[in-house]
Amino acid sequence: MNCVHVEGLSRLFNGVKAIDNIYFDAECGDSVALIGPNGAGKTTTLRILAGLLRPTSGIVRICGYDPFTESEKAKSCIGYLPEDAVPFLNLTVRENLEYVAILRRISDVRGTIEDVMRLLDLTEIANKVVASLSRGNRQRVAIAMALIHRPRVLLLDEPLNYLDIPTQEKVIRLFKELSDSGTTIIVSTHIMSIAERLARRALIMNRGRIIWRGSIEELNKIAKLSGNAIEEVIIKLLEEESPN
Repeated sequence: MNCVHVEGLSRLFNGVKAIDNIYFDAECGDSVALIGPNGAGKTTTLRILAGLLRPTSGIVRICGYDPFTESEKAKSCIGYLPEDAVPFLNLTVRENLEYVAILRRISDVRGTIEDVMRLLDLTEIANKVVASLSRGNRQRVAIAMALIHRPRVLLLDEPLNYLDIPTQEKVIRLFKELSDSGTTIIVSTHIMSIAERLARRALIMNRGRIIWRGSIEELNKIAKLSGNAIEEVIIKLLEEESPN
């Protein structure tokens, strides 16, 4: 079963195509990386999937639901971590999580909050106002807010931003556990090492179009056969696609 379905998706801004007729599916439990340079259309794609930005044309289904005409059902399936996410600065860590838990209609609010705080080492700062936290700690709070309801589809835009190395490793393990338990992960990044750690498949994007699709393993094989680093393979694909 596909938890994410995208068909003929386009989005124009002032006549410029940020997304240009893209297609892809992600089965439930799949993990897919959107890879490409800044301006490739990765964030726009995620915002459409999250139901935050209407496409100019095309079809999107999340857990079988249209995120715009069946928004409540679709959004109940989704956890979304935007790039440079900012929790409510005037609330404490616990209050941020309580707010999201109530919005998500979680039955055991207190128990769920305690669990997610343990997972992300937030217990010691639970009663601190978010405005007083470092950028890395704010990112941990934002991750907790995105996955507190155990979403079936997790949309991640540069999820490791601002995290120190030990926290990155903990978060990567957490995302892998979620994927192994059936959560579909769509992660946007321009850093190949992150894509390799978080995804099984890759969609390389440039100028709003998907220019290559396949497994991370395939990309590594191409790199090995060519004697190049995987980043060099991606750069070559981008250069071949770019207009003269």
